[in-house]
Amino acid sequence: MGNYAEEINKRRTFAIISHPDAGKTTLTEKFLLYGGAINLAGSVKGKATARHAVSDWMEIEKERGISVTSSVLQFNYDGYCINILDTPGHQDFSEDTYRTLMAADSAVMVIDASKGVEAQTRKLFKVCGMRGIPIFTFINKMDRDANDTFELLDEIEKELGIATCPVNWPIGSGKAFRGVYDRHSNSVVTYSDTEKGTKEGETNVISMDDEAQLTEVIGAEAMSTLQDEIELLDGASAEFDLDEVRRGKLTPVFFGSALTNFGVEIFLQNFLKMATTPLPRVSKGDVLDPVENDFSAFVFKIQANMNKAHRDRIAFMRICSGKFDASAEVKHVQGGKVMRLSQPQQIMADERKILSEAYAGDIIGVFDPGIFSIGDTVCMPKADVCYEGIPTFAPEHFARVRQVDTMKRKQFIKGINQIAQEGAIQIFQEFNTGMEEIIVGVVGVLQFDVLKYRLESEYNVEIKLEPLPYEHIRWIENKEEVDLAKLIGTSDMKKIKDLKGNPLLLFINSWSIGMTLDRNKGLVLSEFGRN
Repeated sequence: MGNYAEEINKRRTFAIISHPDAGKTTLTEKFLLYGGAINLAGSVKGKATARHAVSDWMEIEKERGISVTSSVLQFNYDGYCINILDTPGHQDFSEDTYRTLMAADSAVMVIDASKGVEAQTRKLFKVCGMRGIPIFTFINKMDRDANDTFELLDEIEKELGIATCPVNWPIGSGKAFRGVYDRHSNSVVTYSDTEKGTKEGETNVISMDDEAQLTEVIGAEAMSTLQDEIELLDGASAEFDLDEVRRGKLTPVFFGSALTNFGVEIFLQNFLKMATTPLPRVSKGDVLDPVENDFSAFVFKIQANMNKAHRDRIAFMRICSGKFDASAEVKHVQGGKVMRLSQPQQIMADERKILSEAYAGDIIGVFDPGIFSIGDTVCMPKADVCYEGIPTFAPEHFARVRQVDTMKRKQFIKGINQIAQEGAIQIFQEFNTGMEEIIVGVVGVLQFDVLKYRLESEYNVEIKLEPLPYEHIRWIENKEEVDLAKLIGTSDMKKIKDLKGNPLLLFINSWSIGMTLDRNKGLVLSEFGRN
């Protein structure tokens, strides 16, 4: 085994999470600008210039201006190799974000300075908490009128249950935004509105000791306020402690404006120093060191039809240890097959480059002939590695799906199955009936629109969706011990099965679940399915 330590240790793999419209995609683009990966950032909604954000590649995303799938972007900056996992901000796609966070070593949380912590941020934060991953906060849109800074920090601490440590501090907001105070160097970085799509801009750094010049640049009132706030800050905020940051207990906070490109590079430089190298993962109870072990990876996402010209499926893998060599054979643990991974590539939104090697921390896409599932492990043929599976979220909305043209049954079945394998929707069938009806379950209703849109545009199949009143689903844990035909349910219960033939129960009312358990002694129901 070669020495990959240097390559692996320069990698930083993080996910960007936020509420919709907090400016996450703009921030991602500015990072790429600094890495030289793009020369001009696209305007995110694409209205003014008809250019779309680099990381939004699916047609429906371009039309609606929201990210519905997680995109993977890699770039180099200052000796680091950075993998960004851009996640959907919309709450209807939280399951995709959850899986993406499984592949990241840290998370960057983007918060809109005028809105503070929003509902979706809480949900995503819970997932970070479950994994204990470090969180770095970028409070964005300081070029607009913002909430009181102390209140913003207080809200993060109360709502998310994490201590905050501001690394820099904003001077005013909106039209009165003058820059940020850097606590470490005790100096002020003055604000200048750069061209929206470029990284060149004038930044002046003025020491706090040079009161005369500082007062001249930011004004006497802003200067007086800043001095008061620094005094308060030094007494009130948590001490910076890198260990606490890495344990996910303390979040360093930065302020800036991604749109006008102020504070982004300061954030990036600090983040890279504080964030960890690729973290070890657990396989069968053992912790596998990324540097000491041979190649292993797990599948966290499957995406069909990224390339319209070829009906393809890409399985995205997070490399957990060692070096990936495209010419070497690997073992697909769940499928029990030894094979070469086909067309390994790194994906920059919808642009791809075929690669011959990659290292722990990297994300690679491989061609999937339909054999991979989310949560699968890939490792060297003789290794005994199997990473823990990723739990499936319980859908909260259900609809019966009917195709308009019954002659297109084959395309319909193929399309709906492929989309289901990506994990965005779950499909079920009526239990013990000859009817070929399909029921779709989703976490968020927007997924229904995406399903309809994709079946029409990618598979040329038109469908009608008939909403069903069910809101609760339960997997039967001890299906071998239960005779479903004799199961005594409630009037609002429906028996269905998943694609693997596992029996499930749907309920309209939550109290019916308890009644069904009471009526069937020994029945064990679960809220989570397993991949």
